[in-house]
Amino acid sequence: MIQIKSMKGAYLGELEELILLSVAVLYDHAYGVTIVEEMDQRISRKISIGAVYTVLMRLEEKGYVCSHEGAATQRRGGRRKKLYRLTNSGEEALRFAQDIRQRFWSAIPQAAFPSHSL
Repeated sequence: MIQIKSMKGAYLGELEELILLSVAVLYDHAYGVTIVEEMDQRISRKISIGAVYTVLMRLEEKGYVCSHEGAATQRRGGRRKKLYRLTNSGEEALRFAQDIRQRFWSAIPQAAFPSHSL
Protein backbone atom coordinates (compact mmCIF):
# COMPACT_ATOMS: atom_id res chain seq x y z
CA MET A 1 0.00 0.00 0.00
CA ILE A 2 1.22 3.49 -0.78
CA GLN A 3 1.93 5.52 2.29
CA ILE A 4 -0.08 8.72 2.20
CA LYS A 5 2.36 11.46 2.78
CA SER A 6 2.19 15.03 1.73
CA MET A 7 2.17 14.59 -2.04
CA LYS A 8 1.50 18.27 -2.49
CA GLY A 9 0.19 18.98 -5.96
CA ALA A 10 -0.19 15.25 -6.69
CA TYR A 11 -3.97 15.27 -6.63
CA LEU A 12 -5.27 14.64 -10.11
CA GLY A 13 -8.36 16.13 -11.65
CA GLU A 14 -10.79 13.64 -13.16
CA LEU A 15 -9.74 14.30 -16.75
CA GLU A 16 -6.05 14.21 -15.82
CA GLU A 17 -6.54 10.84 -14.15
CA LEU A 18 -8.49 9.41 -17.09
CA ILE A 19 -5.89 10.60 -19.59
CA LEU A 20 -3.03 9.24 -17.48
CA LEU A 21 -4.85 5.90 -17.27
CA SER A 22 -5.32 5.93 -21.04
CA VAL A 23 -1.62 6.64 -21.59
CA ALA A 24 -0.77 3.69 -19.34
CA VAL A 25 -3.22 1.37 -21.13
CA LEU A 26 -1.96 2.40 -24.57
CA TYR A 27 1.69 2.22 -23.50
CA ASP A 28 3.78 2.71 -26.69
CA HIS A 29 0.78 3.79 -28.77
CA ALA A 30 -0.48 6.76 -26.75
CA TYR A 31 -1.05 9.92 -28.75
CA GLY A 32 -3.96 12.32 -29.04
CA VAL A 33 -6.21 10.31 -31.36
CA THR A 34 -5.68 6.96 -29.63
CA ILE A 35 -6.32 8.54 -26.23
CA VAL A 36 -9.62 10.02 -27.49
CA GLU A 37 -10.59 6.60 -28.91
CA GLU A 38 -9.57 4.77 -25.71
CA MET A 39 -11.69 7.03 -23.54
CA ASP A 40 -14.66 6.73 -25.86
CA GLN A 41 -14.35 2.94 -25.94
CA ARG A 42 -13.87 2.42 -22.20
CA ILE A 43 -16.14 5.06 -20.68
CA SER A 44 -18.25 6.27 -23.63
CA ARG A 45 -17.01 9.78 -23.10
CA LYS A 46 -16.32 12.06 -26.03
CA ILE A 47 -13.37 14.34 -25.33
CA SER A 48 -12.12 16.85 -27.87
CA ILE A 49 -8.62 16.37 -29.21
CA GLY A 50 -7.82 19.92 -28.07
CA ALA A 51 -8.80 19.12 -24.49
CA VAL A 52 -6.65 15.99 -24.57
CA TYR A 53 -3.59 17.88 -25.78
CA THR A 54 -4.13 20.66 -23.24
CA VAL A 55 -4.17 18.10 -20.42
CA LEU A 56 -1.19 16.22 -21.89
CA MET A 57 0.84 19.45 -21.89
CA ARG A 58 -0.10 20.05 -18.25
CA LEU A 59 0.78 16.46 -17.30
CA GLU A 60 4.12 16.79 -19.08
CA GLU A 61 4.84 20.02 -17.18
CA LYS A 62 4.08 18.18 -13.91
CA GLY A 63 6.46 15.38 -14.96
CA TYR A 64 3.74 12.71 -15.10
CA VAL A 65 4.21 11.94 -18.81
CA CYS A 66 7.05 12.37 -21.24
CA SER A 67 6.77 12.63 -25.00
CA HIS A 68 8.81 11.81 -28.05
CA GLU A 69 8.31 12.02 -31.79
CA GLY A 70 7.32 8.83 -33.56
CA ALA A 71 8.43 7.96 -37.07
CA ALA A 72 6.98 9.93 -39.97
CA THR A 73 4.45 7.98 -42.01
CA GLN A 74 3.16 8.41 -45.51
CA ARG A 75 -0.38 7.96 -44.21
CA ARG A 76 0.10 11.12 -42.11
CA GLY A 77 1.60 13.04 -45.02
CA GLY A 78 5.11 12.69 -43.64
CA ARG A 79 4.15 14.13 -40.26
CA ARG A 80 5.30 12.54 -37.02
CA LYS A 81 3.08 11.53 -34.11
CA LYS A 82 3.86 12.91 -30.68
CA LEU A 83 3.76 9.83 -28.47
CA TYR A 84 3.38 9.89 -24.70
CA ARG A 85 4.50 7.55 -21.93
CA LEU A 86 3.86 7.46 -18.24
CA THR A 87 6.82 8.47 -16.05
CA ASN A 88 7.62 7.10 -12.60
CA SER A 89 6.00 10.22 -11.13
CA GLY A 90 2.90 9.61 -13.26
CA GLU A 91 2.65 6.04 -12.02
CA GLU A 92 3.05 7.27 -8.43
CA ALA A 93 0.29 9.87 -8.93
CA LEU A 94 -2.06 7.21 -10.35
CA ARG A 95 -1.33 4.79 -7.52
CA PHE A 96 -1.84 7.62 -5.02
CA ALA A 97 -5.26 8.39 -6.56
CA GLN A 98 -6.17 4.69 -6.57
CA ASP A 99 -5.18 4.34 -2.92
CA ILE A 100 -7.24 7.37 -1.86
CA ARG A 101 -10.31 6.05 -3.69
CA GLN A 102 -9.85 2.59 -2.17
CA ARG A 103 -9.60 4.05 1.34
CA PHE A 104 -12.94 5.78 0.83
CA TRP A 105 -14.64 2.75 -0.76
CA SER A 106 -13.50 0.45 2.02
CA ALA A 107 -14.82 2.86 4.66
CA ILE A 108 -18.38 3.01 3.28
CA PRO A 109 -20.78 0.89 5.32
CA GLN A 110 -23.05 -1.38 3.26
CA ALA A 111 -26.10 0.35 4.73
CA ALA A 112 -25.01 3.63 3.14
CA PHE A 113 -26.13 2.40 -0.28
CA PRO A 114 -29.91 2.70 -0.83
CA SER A 115 -30.02 -0.57 -2.79
CA HIS A 116 -28.82 -2.42 0.33
CA SER A 117 -31.34 -0.84 2.72
CA LEU A 118 -34.37 -2.67 4.05
